[in-house]
Amino acid sequence: MKNYIILIALFLSNFSFGQTQNTIDPTNCREGETIEYCRQHVLHAEMMKDPIFKKQFEKEQAEMLEIENAMQAKGKNDINAKSALYTIPVVFHILHNDGTENISQAQIMDALRIMNRDYSLQNADANNVYTPFQGLPADMQIEFVLATKAPNGACFSGITRTKNLLTEDGSSGSSQVNAIVAGNDVYNGQWPGNKYLNIFVCADIGGAAGYTYLPGSQGTNMKNGIWVLDTYVGSIGTSNENRSRTLTHEVGHWLNLPHCWGGTNSPGLASNCNTDDGVTDTPNTIGVTSCYYFENTCGPVANVENYMDYSYCSKMFTPGQRNRMHAALNSGTGGRSTVVSASNLASVGADSNLVICAADFTSSKIDVCVGDSVDFFDLSYHDIQNWNWSFPGGTPSTSNQKDPVVTYNTPGTYAVTLTTTDGSANAMNESKTAYIRVIPSGVTLPYLEGFESYTSLTDPNSFWRTKSNTGNQFEVFTGAGSEGNKCVRLRNFGQPVQEFDQLLSNSFDLSALNSSQIVTFSFKYAYRKRSSSNYEVLRMQVSKDCGNTWVVRKTISGASLSNIVATSEWTPTVNDWVQVHVTGVNSSYFTSNLQTKFTFDSDGGNNLYLDQINFYVGAPGTANLTELDVLQNINLYPNPTDGDVNVRFSVLQATPVTITVQDITGKLLQTHLVQATEGDNLVLMDNENLAAGMYFMKLKSGTSSETLQFVVK
Repeated sequence: MKNYIILIALFLSNFSFGQTQNTIDPTNCREGETIEYCRQHVLHAEMMKDPIFKKQFEKEQAEMLEIENAMQAKGKNDINAKSALYTIPVVFHILHNDGTENISQAQIMDALRIMNRDYSLQNADANNVYTPFQGLPADMQIEFVLATKAPNGACFSGITRTKNLLTEDGSSGSSQVNAIVAGNDVYNGQWPGNKYLNIFVCADIGGAAGYTYLPGSQGTNMKNGIWVLDTYVGSIGTSNENRSRTLTHEVGHWLNLPHCWGGTNSPGLASNCNTDDGVTDTPNTIGVTSCYYFENTCGPVANVENYMDYSYCSKMFTPGQRNRMHAALNSGTGGRSTVVSASNLASVGADSNLVICAADFTSSKIDVCVGDSVDFFDLSYHDIQNWNWSFPGGTPSTSNQKDPVVTYNTPGTYAVTLTTTDGSANAMNESKTAYIRVIPSGVTLPYLEGFESYTSLTDPNSFWRTKSNTGNQFEVFTGAGSEGNKCVRLRNFGQPVQEFDQLLSNSFDLSALNSSQIVTFSFKYAYRKRSSSNYEVLRMQVSKDCGNTWVVRKTISGASLSNIVATSEWTPTVNDWVQVHVTGVNSSYFTSNLQTKFTFDSDGGNNLYLDQINFYVGAPGTANLTELDVLQNINLYPNPTDGDVNVRFSVLQATPVTITVQDITGKLLQTHLVQATEGDNLVLMDNENLAAGMYFMKLKSGTSSETLQFVVK
């Protein structure tokens, strides 16, 4: 027997948990969705192809059935029967790449609330189930609490966060878990599956919304957990109410509940009538993907409102399902009985004996405009009873609320301090210096920045500031300015791929402008690839609400940035700079707190330099043009276009260039004036209001002019 068990363990250690394909089976999707709701049955069927696993799994299922029968013999199948409340310690492992999949604590707590509500029959919709099943919804007598101790005994919040690109590659659940083991922010090591219910939240899990495994010989394996998309966690944030019961469904599997149609690979198959889910009070069904109450293909009316089916109206478990889950929790199979044991609950900090061990907080934003309000959120743990906030420069300046709202009316940088207690003498303190930055009132146009007076971008009083996810940041660079001696450099050479780096401005005040005035934002950049395959992106974005929301006005990417390769770290010469003119800042952005930013997405290329950021107002005909202002090397692309169109040209000397766009009738649609500099210039045209059709673009500088035809698809 010992050798047999070793073979099972070897099989499971070599089996790639969650090895799945992104090819979507539409028959396994809920109505209206394009992602498979659950892949437990698919993955289980793959594992059952191994005869060793199949034999051991069937043996363990028989043992759990014996436990279930013994419980039924004691009368515990009565819907009103009460047994000990089972507590399951949960850890949410957030695998993210600084995207929306890095869900908030509030969304996680909402998911936990829904799980506890559904498993304790506190959901109000259970009171109005379809007539044949009225009175049948049962309390599962199971509760879920966040673990508060990591495997090394360290106190933590019950949530880990790991930054890794694998969040977007769900082809191997094993690889995703390995990334969490190696890189999470709490404890780098195994989180045993017989101590914690590990929930892995990712941006992609191979084309499914969620999956897990029925109890088996996984034992202590950390992969003995649940994978779920962030968009199916809870009912707020990136998820919604229709997707909020995915974890209720997946935990059912983790506690040995098959789908209502049994163990076949797809719902909706007529042959499913011949399979069974091992639960006496859930009628045989083909399995539904919509809320069709009258489904009776197999004879009896199907329990489409059951959590283990696929409908949007799931709202109940049955007493038989409770017995099956309780049998799993009383079995050593898959380590389920160990998870809920009193000794384990104490060791993972899930036994209600909570002690404060950390004070922490976050806020809705840290860069604000004068008069803005900031929402602060307490992240302290555990069992926090009292809060004492200090907000220098804010109104109010102090607060005893858990999550206060504070208004800042004076420019400057301000600290925030939080002291928390657990109702006893235990207290923890967290203070963050220069945490809130209140941006001064906007500067008026014209504006020109060559960075000659800058020594760094870290001064909280500087007009430009920098932000990066983990890599290098924009920095002031001396010795390679386009016109002076300084510029801003992003040392992109050697950065990992998919880093993002930002250069953000303070506010501009455009509120005094009128809709007839023309505004142009221009800058110079210099860039090289590191290899021909690099595809990097530079975006210019604007915000008219003080940085709360951002809109991309123009994007330069791939070969448009540069098709020249420099294999060693690169510094530009004067001739390497390209002037860019952005015409997409229209009158809808004429506000008092307009902000701008550059965002660069890396792909392993070379360095990027920015200089001569110019924001100005002009009007056609105001320029003093000369005979020497000759346009050369004009190129319009893409043509035809289904988005914006770019025009690149060079001039012999600095000069204003007027650009107009007309339709085929000669009607003037757009007029732009750009202050071209000697050499190459790139104008990113705003065509979002042009309908499909043919247009003519005319460039004019002095006596030199050129008319180009382009098509909008």
